[in-house]
Amino acid sequence: MSQLKDKIITTSLQLFEKHGYHGVTVNQIVEESGTSKGGFYHHFKSKDELLFLIHDYFIQYALDKAKHAVQTYTTSTEQLQAIIYYHVQVFELYKPHISVFYQESKYLKPEYEEIIKRKRDEYRDIVFQVIQDGIHSGEFRSDLSVEMTGMAILGMLNWMYKWYKSDREKTIEEIAAHFIDLILQSVLVK
Repeated sequence: MSQLKDKIITTSLQLFEKHGYHGVTVNQIVEESGTSKGGFYHHFKSKDELLFLIHDYFIQYALDKAKHAVQTYTTSTEQLQAIIYYHVQVFELYKPHISVFYQESKYLKPEYEEIIKRKRDEYRDIVFQVIQDGIHSGEFRSDLSVEMTGMAILGMLNWMYKWYKSDREKTIEEIAAHFIDLILQSVLVK
């Protein structure tokens, strides 16, 4: 990504967090980021595309990491551990993106919303498949509902956007380890 594109995104994140998506104009983004309208439109077709890319960065990162976990690790336990770890990392790497997503996602244009939904569904399906495979292999409890367990895990992890701050006494790695322990204690065969 170019430095200018990165600067426009960073500036936009700050402005959207402070004023909301509709409270910010392209002129404000251009002025605050020290670029021109030409510079803005060289990197983004519209403010709508900018909002979409803000959402897409962290969703694509999480999806890529989930796929990597499934391809890299052989057991469902290892795969689930890695998925949880990477999911928690998203809140350190993309906290402003996620805050804007939860505040402003209702303004996504339908074509962009559909892309995001597809990626979120694909991510969810990977989690469900890991749980299903873990049940089938005997690693995870056979009495688990794949859907309820998967949605509970995703709900627990996604709620971090409400409370996580990088200046807490626990590091992101310690938080990930805590979630991994908590979730695995719930799903593993004892």
